[in-house]
Parts: sequence; C-alpha cells; structure tokens
Amino acid sequence: MVFGQVARSALRKFSTSAVARSQGWQQYGIPGSNLPFDINNRYKLTVFFVLFFSSGFTAPFLLVRHQMLKK
Repeated sequence: MVFGQVARSALRKFSTSAVARSQGWQQYGIPGSNLPFDINNRYKLTVFFVLFFSSGFTAPFLLVRHQMLKK
C-alpha cells in the first residue's frame, strides 16, 4: 500500500515537471514548430532528407561489400 502511494506521488511529480519543461519551446498553432529540424529552408531540408534516406538505403550494401571483401 505504501509503495503504491510513493510510486503514484513520484509519477505525479515527474509528469507535472515534464509538462512544465515542455511548454517553453512549443508554439501551438504553428506548423512544424515541434520538429527537431527547420522546415523553412526547402533546399536545406531536401539535402537533409536525401542524406538521411540514402544513408539508410546504402548501408546494407556497403556492409555486404565489406563482408565479401574481407579475407
């Protein structure tokens, strides 16, 4: 019984502090304000998307090539 009360109290303290911390950077009603990258510069965004997806696509091929060349 006591453990449940302590756990509930700790959870409530954590959740209220997490909400309070998150309110500083969020701007509600502005599209893209909660993203970790800037969407205003379309060329920079395009380069980042190409690098991100191409690295994920080419990694398996490079790993297989490395294993095949290994002696």
